[in-house]
Amino acid sequence: MDDLISDKDYRALAGFRRQLRTFLSFSEDAAVAAGITAQQHQALLALRASPDLALPVGELADQLRLRPHSASGLIDRLEKLDLVRRTAGTTDRRSVTVVLTPAGANKIAALALTHRGELRRLRPLLLNMLSDL
Repeated sequence: MDDLISDKDYRALAGFRRQLRTFLSFSEDAAVAAGITAQQHQALLALRASPDLALPVGELADQLRLRPHSASGLIDRLEKLDLVRRTAGTTDRRSVTVVLTPAGANKIAALALTHRGELRRLRPLLLNMLSDL
């Protein structure tokens, strides 16, 4: 009978999903307030999290769960904002890497501070919900 889910479990699952949606809404609003879209924010975050502040286009697309042509359009828009730049591979000119610019690094740093603060605020609530499972 351990496979049965109790009413308390359902409440915890529903509360957790509600908090995730609330956080995602907060994140989207923060990105828009910073002058970018939520998807652009995710791209900048992926680039900043990478060791070289750069990712091949295909890897960035994978991380964002985008098709390569959709990633290319996203990168075009980020380039117009001077938040990223493309560099061609040294051995294979068809290989393109997306690099975070200083402006992009500044933009994601400000957003990361805001997000970290919100997650720290939510931490006790989320931990309580998870412990109920």
